[in-house]
Amino acid sequence: MSSVHYSDYLKLDTILNAQHLESDRLGMHAHDEMLFIVIHQAYELWFRQLLYEVDSVISIFGRPALNDNSPELQTIVHRLSRCATILKVLVHQIDIMETMTPMDFQDFRDLLRPASGFQSVQFKLLEARLGLRYENRFGQGYCLSQLRPEEAGRIIAAEESPSLLQLLNAWLERMPFFDPPAADAFWTDYRQRYAASLAEGEKGNLNGFDEVFSGKEGNRSLSSAACRSALFIMLYRGYPLLQLPFQVLHQLLEIDEQLSTWRYRHMSMVHRTIGSRIGTGGSTGKDYLASALERHHLFRDISALTSFVLQRKRLPELSSEMQRRLGFAGS
Repeated sequence: MSSVHYSDYLKLDTILNAQHLESDRLGMHAHDEMLFIVIHQAYELWFRQLLYEVDSVISIFGRPALNDNSPELQTIVHRLSRCATILKVLVHQIDIMETMTPMDFQDFRDLLRPASGFQSVQFKLLEARLGLRYENRFGQGYCLSQLRPEEAGRIIAAEESPSLLQLLNAWLERMPFFDPPAADAFWTDYRQRYAASLAEGEKGNLNGFDEVFSGKEGNRSLSSAACRSALFIMLYRGYPLLQLPFQVLHQLLEIDEQLSTWRYRHMSMVHRTIGSRIGTGGSTGKDYLASALERHHLFRDISALTSFVLQRKRLPELSSEMQRRLGFAGS
């Protein structure tokens, strides 16, 4: 067996010699361009890892049968948790970027045109693999027009394959918990309890409840059946069989929150650095980022379910048979 050397294994000669300052090439050295390059290269490495983790989760979710109390589901939770942690690192990298002042950036900003972070194929692939579809993107034409044709083709191909969001929907639909008569009885009871819990200013929430759970699919990424399963998991997550499924939902919400936090911090940094000026790639800069922040929530249908959560003391009591199925022996 041949020996492995640290620098050879990590290909450090390639990585550490990949910082070529445009300002140096033009004989106009700008000190902070090195930081700008390193930060963005680090982002792309982390995007690489996020894609690696998300693709592995998609592979597991895509299996014909997935035991909901199995090592496979534990693996999904672990890898989704890792993705959320990586995204926290990406947010904190903005702190380093913000050590560069607006004047520091102006020293080399115009040399970068028309290069832009919007041309990050890996980030758009990550969004697509998680579940963002072209029709739901803000600035659709601009989104792909910034890419080379082969790069745009990769994004389109990624959107044509099952995303994590689509597989999550199918997984939740496979968890009915009740047979149809028992399900109807449970949700009728739950709706009455929910209606009774609403304050005067919340009465309109009952219409939202009916829209989500009545079977009217509307403009949602999760079906009514999937939403019922997800809410049931949230309500009764204390039962052993539901603890891992709850962690799946929890980690997806954490990923969505961290992505939104990153978008917000990025938008704020752009506004702080260039104000209302046009981005190097030709976008409207801060305004574009603000609209993407609002539009690109991937798991909003899960987070919206918290509007329909009851206090524990108000929850319908499960039958002894259901408690046994979920992991506790009935009395």
